[in-house]
Amino acid sequence: MAITAAQVKELRQRTNCGMMECKNALVESDGDMEAAAEALRKSGLAKADKKAGRIAAEGTIVVEVSGDGKSAALVEVNSETDFVAQKDEFQGFAAAVARRVLSDAPADLDALMSMPLNDSGETIEEARRGLIATIGENINVRRFIRREAGSATISSYLHGNRIGVLVEVDGGDAELAKDIAMHIAASKPVCLDESGVSQDMLDKEKEIFSAQAQASGKPAEIIEKMVVGRLRKFLGEITLLGQPFVKNPDQTVGQLVKEAGAKVIGFDRLELGEGVEKKTENFAEEVMAQARGN
Repeated sequence: MAITAAQVKELRQRTNCGMMECKNALVESDGDMEAAAEALRKSGLAKADKKAGRIAAEGTIVVEVSGDGKSAALVEVNSETDFVAQKDEFQGFAAAVARRVLSDAPADLDALMSMPLNDSGETIEEARRGLIATIGENINVRRFIRREAGSATISSYLHGNRIGVLVEVDGGDAELAKDIAMHIAASKPVCLDESGVSQDMLDKEKEIFSAQAQASGKPAEIIEKMVVGRLRKFLGEITLLGQPFVKNPDQTVGQLVKEAGAKVIGFDRLELGEGVEKKTENFAEEVMAQARGN
């Protein structure tokens, strides 16, 4: 039977697939709209499976904070290229995932992916795979953080789409919380204060500092003082409250917070692609491999 432009348009609206894909599916199904839609869905899932192994280290960090500032979510959604990360479909998907994290507080990533993306009833995993078929790149919901505040308030900061920060501050004002969040984005503290530093990390650093100090040939008592001083400096570099405040390096973040009569309860920081081993392309080798038929 003849396939009309109206049929192709309807199928395209339902599936978000390309015009020729929709037309071919309708031809193969002899104009059966449901059968064509199902065929495109299966085709899309197959395409998603093929792309699953491709490295996705670009994408976006999304922040969602509740209206009362008592709960917030940070989500990282990855794509293969920054070009795709800028697309409205990708950004809309990432924002919807963050809203779901904020509203439903999933226990883990598997629980999140099985939740509905929106009122359509389609799960986040189904929507992800459909997006892969439409856009043509591997897309992953990599990780998320959800923070719930008690008497404190949660503030957020986004540096472009690459770094997201949540900081929970009790007391002070909005400007103080924003300044601390920006500092966290810039200075990348490991933990809030010295109590959050593991003994293993301290022992490792002490061993390194001791070896360096002993190489100086100084007396044991001097070496001990050198190690203590270097450990103190190390703790100041990795703890939020010990770091020099980026806007005023003459005072630490701890001093800034104390002067404001406030207290930092905790913070979270996500950086796009952090820890993902990115593939290094060697196009010359790729051409040679193709020439050899590999």
